[in-house]
Amino acid sequence: MARSLLVFYGSYRSDRTGIRLARYLTAGFAARGDEAELIDAREIGLPILDRMYKEYPAGQAPEALETLAGKIRRADGFVFVTGEYNWGVQPGLKNLTDHFLEEWFWRPAAIASYSAGRLAGARAGLQWHGILSEMGMVVISSTVMVGPITAALDEAGMPMGDGGAALGRAFPRFAQDLEWWADAARQQRERQAPPY
Repeated sequence: MARSLLVFYGSYRSDRTGIRLARYLTAGFAARGDEAELIDAREIGLPILDRMYKEYPAGQAPEALETLAGKIRRADGFVFVTGEYNWGVQPGLKNLTDHFLEEWFWRPAAIASYSAGRLAGARAGLQWHGILSEMGMVVISSTVMVGPITAALDEAGMPMGDGGAALGRAFPRFAQDLEWWADAARQQRERQAPPY
């Protein structure tokens, strides 16, 4: 049975480069036989958080919110592709995730970070670890960090140079780790209902 994986990306900037990594990861998981879908926060266009999905009466949530909630509930695992803004997380991605809570529960999450510099978004990745754990996900230990992003991936998301080669070496373990946890969590949910 193919795994359903959602790859979340949250930059709203006009010259966004992290989309290269989001596309690379989506294609990489699909090549491994997973059903991987890129979820672009800018394309979905949720407003700044006013009401969470669960705070709407049944059937009254905006269509974009309802559709995304269904995709999250059906997914076996998640990948969060994050840039680093002033040592912190991207507001677009954080806003998207905050619209949901229980929908995330009992599934694994992986973090892939990037930046224009050599630190590759490591500080944002570290912050996302705590955020995703608090939101009910199991965060895998494997990470992917890419920096400088424009020297590692071209505009189509294809690897280039030493950075692209390093990403190519890191991706298989990253993917295997997420897939293992996605399989384990799905089997456990099928065997026994989550405790809450």
